[in-house]
Amino acid sequence: MEDINRIRKISIWIFIVPVVVLNSCLFISVNAHLLQDTIFQVDAIGVSSFTVPYIDGKVSISRSVRTYPTYLLFKPGMIITAILLIKYWIANNRLFQAINDGTNKNKHFLLFGVGSAIFLISHSIFLGINFESDLYKFFRRFILLGFIIFEIVAQALLVINIVKIKKKIESFFNKKILILKIILVSVLAFVAILSAPILNSSEYTHFKHALEWNYFIGVVSFYLLTFLFWKKGSVSF
Repeated sequence: MEDINRIRKISIWIFIVPVVVLNSCLFISVNAHLLQDTIFQVDAIGVSSFTVPYIDGKVSISRSVRTYPTYLLFKPGMIITAILLIKYWIANNRLFQAINDGTNKNKHFLLFGVGSAIFLISHSIFLGINFESDLYKFFRRFILLGFIIFEIVAQALLVINIVKIKKKIESFFNKKILILKIILVSVLAFVAILSAPILNSSEYTHFKHALEWNYFIGVVSFYLLTFLFWKKGSVSF
């Protein structure tokens, strides 16, 4: 089915684009000396010593991406990712309509998925803009939290809907990958709930930084699994 092929193509780019962009920003932050005395000289705030934040958590995602010149990569990269996300969730909704003979009574995953993309665009726009206002700081945290919640809920609802119709589409997908998707979404939801008290604490800075880097990889890995989930060259239902 064309929708399945479209979903596969979109999903792999949703994985590739943010991973490449974010780690490119990290590379620039760690190797700021390479751009010394050029028009792309790294802002002092964004300079970091050598680190593997996925392990040691010495630098946050925000610090790596919010200053010049890394935001030149991060902002458009996240906006492109958000657009791909919207296309992804719409394509999934169309697929479910096709499977259910033109009707799809449960569109909640579409609403949460598109909502997560809107939050991501908003986060990208406001990133790096600083106002000495507690309300504005709360607003930025709210946007980021909204993206995470909406994204995880959308992923969970999509997996639940796939499980409900798996007998209709069992010849089109890899059953082992479905199990991995269920495990991944469950772990992401569990970690989000479990880490909430820690995130509100002023302590465990390095742990929180490492958590956000790895959590990011976990969220986008859902789309890598989507690419592997659907069999290539699936035919119409």
